[in-house]
Amino acid sequence: MPEQGPRMNSFSLGELCWLFCCPPCPSRIAAKLAFLPPEPTYSVHTDASGATSLHLTERADWQYSQRELDAVEVLVTRTSRGNRVGCMFVRCAPASRYTLLFSHGNAVDLGQMCSFYIGLGSRINCNVFSYDYSGYGVSTGKPSEKNLYADIEAAWQVLRNK
Repeated sequence: MPEQGPRMNSFSLGELCWLFCCPPCPSRIAAKLAFLPPEPTYSVHTDASGATSLHLTERADWQYSQRELDAVEVLVTRTSRGNRVGCMFVRCAPASRYTLLFSHGNAVDLGQMCSFYIGLGSRINCNVFSYDYSGYGVSTGKPSEKNLYADIEAAWQVLRNK
């Protein structure tokens, strides 16, 4: 531990430098500051035939009809790090040749973003494919930088192959 010096809010300057600059702390601190998963706002249900369906909570703030909700496909895939990651395909423009791979912002999950995806895809005339990060929504694992890279790779593979 570093030497004691002038104190700032119960931490010395040396302690703060050590806390933010000495491995392995920076990755753990970055993960706690960078990843803020909300309580899940959706669930994925699988019926006897294996078909999946999206169920939103009130906190998802759904702004469209059941017809639009039925156009949303959900699935769960596995990453190279062993986590299960929730994915969503929103068919906004059925005749479109393009699909946007969308990485949502922090502190939201797919349920909260679903209405936005329909509006976005309709405005720019393309479909939208998105995924949750490990630890967000129905995805398993803990949010981390390494898991984030595995999450996007898994989402990209699903989009390309399915």
